[in-house]
Amino acid sequence: MEISTPAAQLRDRLHGTLLAAAATPMTASGEVDLDVVTAYFRGLLDDGADGLAVLAHTGRGPFLPPPVRAAVIERAVALGVPVLVGIGGAPGAGAPHPVTLTADTARPAGPEAPADPVERAVAEARTAAELGAAGVLVFPSAQDRLAVHDAVWRGSGLPMIAFDLYTRPCPPALLREIVRHPGVAGLKTALLSDAMGCQEAIRITRDAGRLAITGEDRMFGPSLLWGAEAALVGIAAARVGVTRAVMRAFAGNELREFEQASARLDRLAAATFTAPMEGYVQRMLWLAAAEGRIPHTHAVDLFGPAAGEDGRALERSVLAEA
Repeated sequence: MEISTPAAQLRDRLHGTLLAAAATPMTASGEVDLDVVTAYFRGLLDDGADGLAVLAHTGRGPFLPPPVRAAVIERAVALGVPVLVGIGGAPGAGAPHPVTLTADTARPAGPEAPADPVERAVAEARTAAELGAAGVLVFPSAQDRLAVHDAVWRGSGLPMIAFDLYTRPCPPALLREIVRHPGVAGLKTALLSDAMGCQEAIRITRDAGRLAITGEDRMFGPSLLWGAEAALVGIAAARVGVTRAVMRAFAGNELREFEQASARLDRLAAATFTAPMEGYVQRMLWLAAAEGRIPHTHAVDLFGPAAGEDGRALERSVLAEA
């Protein structure tokens, strides 16, 4: 199908950009301070990100209740950059504490998220549209993926970025259908170690005239060489300049600079994107706190693997390696 005008506009707007897949800073008791969130987002932009992807995999979007999601979107959009919002996905096990806003920034609870996964994705997309987001990043799900994209498009009118995630990779035949949907502006690949799958996904996306976006933290430099035209990565949730340097060198055709910048990013990724893989969110939060982007009290991932009693030692080890 032909690409729609809104999707084409988003595709062109994001071409060549670096979007930071931002974490959602919170305390061990599940409190989200919106002033901390704003300062954190602004710092990512100041250090080289062109836009923000909030409530995505790194931001633990599927786990967060509607009032927190809406408040985070508002703070991101207020910064005046392109904002993509993660929608859908299967939350799985919840946090040991409910996630809430701090008392002085609390907002009305509003309606509960719909129980039906497709209805929930549509409701989240509508909220994103109402709050001024540029588009949505559609999490893979157990439902009919093409039907989910179609429902989101019809229900919200927001252009979509499809998402090929390592936890639920998309078969190539289905991927071809999804990227040809008129509301789809591009595809983010985050397959981590599947080089052939990444290359095929990029080729399918570009053949459809959509934007190929790398989310390949462990294959970042190679994914640019394979044809990725923009980046949306969790490794830019901290140390943004490391990712920016790779993109700058690649765009400038500086081979030696590109090689050196890629090596720096690979060393950072090896320290943060490693087994257990879901622990990368906590590792990036530790880095963000070490850089002074967020208070240490808000560098907590309630939804990843537990750090255990040796958490502080693990944190020191990650920071030393990174």
